[in-house]
Amino acid sequence: MDSNCELSHVTKAYLDHYYDILNTMICDMTSVTLTNSISDNFIKQMIPHHLAAIKMSKNILQYTTNLQLQSIATNIISEQTKSISNMLAIQCKCSTLTNSEYDLYLYMNNFNKIAETMFMKMGSATITNDINADFMREMIPHHKGAVRMSNNALMFNICLELKPILYAIITSQCKGIKQMQQLLRELDNC
Repeated sequence: MDSNCELSHVTKAYLDHYYDILNTMICDMTSVTLTNSISDNFIKQMIPHHLAAIKMSKNILQYTTNLQLQSIATNIISEQTKSISNMLAIQCKCSTLTNSEYDLYLYMNNFNKIAETMFMKMGSATITNDINADFMREMIPHHKGAVRMSNNALMFNICLELKPILYAIITSQCKGIKQMQQLLRELDNC
């Protein structure tokens, strides 16, 4: 957290909820009981990641009047709710595909680096009294983390049914990153 100004009551309320969401996500993603299946592990760790994005989006929707940001947040809720449903539908089958100890080690080593970077950037995002900009500075590293985690999983032998979900995550979250970066530039220029 980096702030050089006195925060309004609205900003404080928004941030209190945000940090609760972030801490829950970190706890839920890092306390998963891992198995010998990369597919299963990815699903178990991505679901709390998606749930956090949904909660973050609902949090900003309580406060923002920015129509573009309302659209972005609503799309995040819709897309990630669908993604969770799709992952849950295949989880049982995907958990039967196992991986070697070496592949599991490589996958988790990469995953841990990605997650650590994401957690750090989300927790240290610059904050101001412009909660619209705050949300995007928090959500952009969240989305980048999902893209990197999905690309990491795709480097290994994973369940065939999981692959289209990963490609959908990459496509939708790359699009979301571009939208938020553009809107953030516009807000910074005001």
